[in-house]
Amino acid sequence: MATSDRSVFDTYRDRVDRPLSRLFRVYGRPEIEWFALGMAANVVARIASLLPPLVLGIAIDAIFVETEPFSLPVVPDAWLPVTQSGQFWFSAALIAGAFLTTAIFTWVYGTAANTFAHRVMHAVRTDSFERMQRLDMSFFDDKQTGEVMSVLNNDASNLEVFLDDALQNSARLGVMVLGIAAILFYLNAQLALVTLIAVPAMVLFTLWFMRAVEPIYVAQRASIGDLNTRLENSLGGVQLVKTATTEEYETERVRRASYDYFEQTMAVIKLNYVYRPGMELLAGVSFAATFVVGGIWLFSGPPLFFSGEFTVGTFVTFLLMTQRFVTPLAEVSTIIDQYENAKASSERVFGLMDIPVRITDAPDGVSLDEPEGRVEYRHVEFAYPESALAAAENDESGERVLHDIDFEAAPGETVALVGPTGAGKSTILKLLLRLYDVNRGEIRVDGHDVRDLTLSRLRGAIGYVGQDAYLFDGTVTENIRYGNFEADDEEVQDAARAAEAHEFIRDLPAGYETRIGERGVKLSGGQQQRLSIARTILQDPEILILDEATSNVDTETERLIQRSLDRLTAERTTFAIAHRLSTVKGADTILVVEDGRITERGTHEELLEEGGTYATLWGVQAGKIEALSGRFED
Repeated sequence: MATSDRSVFDTYRDRVDRPLSRLFRVYGRPEIEWFALGMAANVVARIASLLPPLVLGIAIDAIFVETEPFSLPVVPDAWLPVTQSGQFWFSAALIAGAFLTTAIFTWVYGTAANTFAHRVMHAVRTDSFERMQRLDMSFFDDKQTGEVMSVLNNDASNLEVFLDDALQNSARLGVMVLGIAAILFYLNAQLALVTLIAVPAMVLFTLWFMRAVEPIYVAQRASIGDLNTRLENSLGGVQLVKTATTEEYETERVRRASYDYFEQTMAVIKLNYVYRPGMELLAGVSFAATFVVGGIWLFSGPPLFFSGEFTVGTFVTFLLMTQRFVTPLAEVSTIIDQYENAKASSERVFGLMDIPVRITDAPDGVSLDEPEGRVEYRHVEFAYPESALAAAENDESGERVLHDIDFEAAPGETVALVGPTGAGKSTILKLLLRLYDVNRGEIRVDGHDVRDLTLSRLRGAIGYVGQDAYLFDGTVTENIRYGNFEADDEEVQDAARAAEAHEFIRDLPAGYETRIGERGVKLSGGQQQRLSIARTILQDPEILILDEATSNVDTETERLIQRSLDRLTAERTTFAIAHRLSTVKGADTILVVEDGRITERGTHEELLEEGGTYATLWGVQAGKIEALSGRFED
């Protein structure tokens, strides 16, 4: 399938069909008892809230004006008091009971509705995060994290507001409108038609608003994602911003993203301020028409084509009911606002969930219970997808970056990959981890194609130490134990000793319980690296990948790290990427990678004898070392 300029996220979001229906089908159904309880309590509360004006109108006519007998709908007359005093206190008790019932069932409705909404959104948020973690690396190569954060936070919160407020308010509106209409028609069908005359216009006005506001909400949600991405990138790179003195440049970029969000938000607000006052105007017309026609009817008799008797109590009930009719109709704009917002957000949530994961376990995946560590690359070819969308659609049209990669490592051997930046060294080892899948050829571990192994067991057998150690905001112990959560404190400390980290950890303010800050900012680069090595030692993998593990530290720290790495690599199959050739000259096999091809292979001595690229690089680096040594001697 041909790719387009649109992202994979945009493409799959547009393919989501009936997102809110899907939200209820997938996530609402398991919590249906809370939803049903909330709806039932909402209906009871709303019906109870309509009783006071009805009872008041009947009491006025029967007790105070004495133009009508005391009679209540659906209540047998035999149950009603016959004296005026009894009727008065009975009416007062009914009104008080109605208010009490409304309060109790409103509390039940609020509790049930909130429980339903928050349980659903807990499931949506955690499922979205789990799905996001399982997406292929091509998605993270192409997608900025700010927009993903917007989905997990902002969009999920919008759905929560919809489930908690808009849905229940819609039910309340429906009950109120139908209940009021039923009472008005029961009291006086002719005047009820006057009161409800604006409803068809309100329906048409609402349909127009929904069509007009929907695309604006989609744009608004996208602009929030862009703004979050801009903020996340700027804050994440604050050190670079300060050292490059680019504060004004970053501020301008945030200003542009913020202004785009402002413009989209204002477009929504402008439509709302057309729709909301329009609905209030139509509802006000209903109230005014009811007041005029009912008032004329009282003091001049039936106007125009109207006929029959009309009492003061009925008029009071109509006015009170019409006012209650106006308020929920005026809230329709808020409900529509929340509905459209939720629809756009649910499209984004399910768009994220629908992105296919290509790198998964085979149906009959091999668990690799006792790995030995034999690794074979057999004529491997690989091209990065042109985009995450191309990867999702299984489009292999990207430019080839690896060509006929063929080598093997016996258990316990060390294979070093050297060569210029961008030659493909890291890509070769990413394929071993199945962060990507090969296009041609195969990679085998202990005789099994890695595509036939379960991902958890494959990656569990491989330890990775990169040049940038990633640490979480937590204690030293929590970071070392990450990935081997069952390890006890003694095992954690043994791993730290093996990584040459125990001494500096002991000197920290709280030792192993010291919190090290986000990404380990309270530690030096060398200390972060040694914690990363300790973490890998504790995991005890059979295969080890060292990706420029000592490139960003000083000579003394490199010596400490290299000593810990020597312990780590003992009796493990090890792959080491290095620019400092002195760190890998003892490898069993050295592969020189250039332009995605292995151009030389052999031991350090064999490659020096060949006099090729490796020998040239070694000569250059050795010359620099000798020059520095001479300078220190002088």
